[in-house]
Amino acid sequence: MEHMLLLFIFFIPILGLSNGTETEQDFTWHLKKIPQIVRERTFSLDSPKFEAKTKLELNSVCGIECQRKLPVPSLSDLKNLLSYETVFENGTRTLTEVNVLGAVLDPAGNTTTRRPSRKKRQIYGTDSRFSIYDKRFMTNFPFNTAVKISTGCSGILVSPKHVLTAAHCLHNGKDYVKGSKRLRVGLMKMKSRGNGRKHKGAKRSRREISVAKEDPKAATELRQSKGDGRKQRRSGRKQGTSDGMPSFQWTRVKSTHIPKGWFKGVSGDIALDYDYAVLELKRPHKRKYMDLGISPTIKMMPGSMIHFSGFDNDRSGQLVYRFCSISDESNDLFYQYCDAEPGSTGSGIYLRLKEPNKKKWKRKIIAVYSGHQWVDINGEQQDYNVAVRITPLKYAQICFWIHGNDENCTQG
Repeated sequence: MEHMLLLFIFFIPILGLSNGTETEQDFTWHLKKIPQIVRERTFSLDSPKFEAKTKLELNSVCGIECQRKLPVPSLSDLKNLLSYETVFENGTRTLTEVNVLGAVLDPAGNTTTRRPSRKKRQIYGTDSRFSIYDKRFMTNFPFNTAVKISTGCSGILVSPKHVLTAAHCLHNGKDYVKGSKRLRVGLMKMKSRGNGRKHKGAKRSRREISVAKEDPKAATELRQSKGDGRKQRRSGRKQGTSDGMPSFQWTRVKSTHIPKGWFKGVSGDIALDYDYAVLELKRPHKRKYMDLGISPTIKMMPGSMIHFSGFDNDRSGQLVYRFCSISDESNDLFYQYCDAEPGSTGSGIYLRLKEPNKKKWKRKIIAVYSGHQWVDINGEQQDYNVAVRITPLKYAQICFWIHGNDENCTQG
């Protein structure tokens, strides 16, 4: 039944309803001219303390009504907010100041659609998530683009060497979280090497020891993915690969980029608008990755539907997929009812639309899942599942981080 539903979701033509009749609609990726992010100066900073606690649920952030009141940022504001910190694997840190060219400032400011009533739950009604067990799905696009971050979050592959995730998975607004100093990314794999042959190095390696100091849970998964133990060597099977459970190939992170707009003191408080980060892997992978896209408005999405996969904590070791419709939007955020639990934060949210002048449909990332957030509404705390939209400016910055220049980032 699960296989049939997934096939139905991914491979049938998308139809829209109009006046009670089915008509095929023109859901297309419309290319837009992208502003330029230009590097101006880079400064060395003191090394971070790496003492913050990972917090996957944030309080007192700017919600729907707050978003309506936000002023339009000036060009000077954008240059400050889009400047960024880079932390390298040896613990050194830099700040890069940027200039923004060709940005179109929206005089309407941050607008939102009408907000319906909500229940205070991360799972809304019947749990609509799907655990992906079948290898035919798990090891193929788009599911194999989902990755696990050693601090307890998810992410998505956006190039042979880069992962997109949420900034709060690495930084709490004041300091980098414990475990981010020796950050690692886990790529799913289903088969062990050697087919049962004896592996060298039964003792814990220096790598395992360093991971254990930062994140015991990640160290356990790293040890499992290496096939630790005689029983696994005899059977030739890695722990976690039975019953459709993936093991992970852990790779080190060479550097991380976080926009300055995320830091407290710059935006006044944690700003969900800038809850995104890019990790550069130390070694490239060879699997297919997901392209970036400019986030369209709700009206331009088939059924207003979004999709994403991650590693929810309540389904340990499982890849969890979900799809749902967006309820509200501002210029920078999506508010939705997608069933999700901590661990899935940082997942890449994607759409499937037509390529311009082609009949081919293509999936692109349009947002980063920021997670289950508590926001202040009329003096009361209410909860939402929130995602950070990839706007033209954010596209320009993320693309710049990936390519190191703006030559490949002129249209998106």
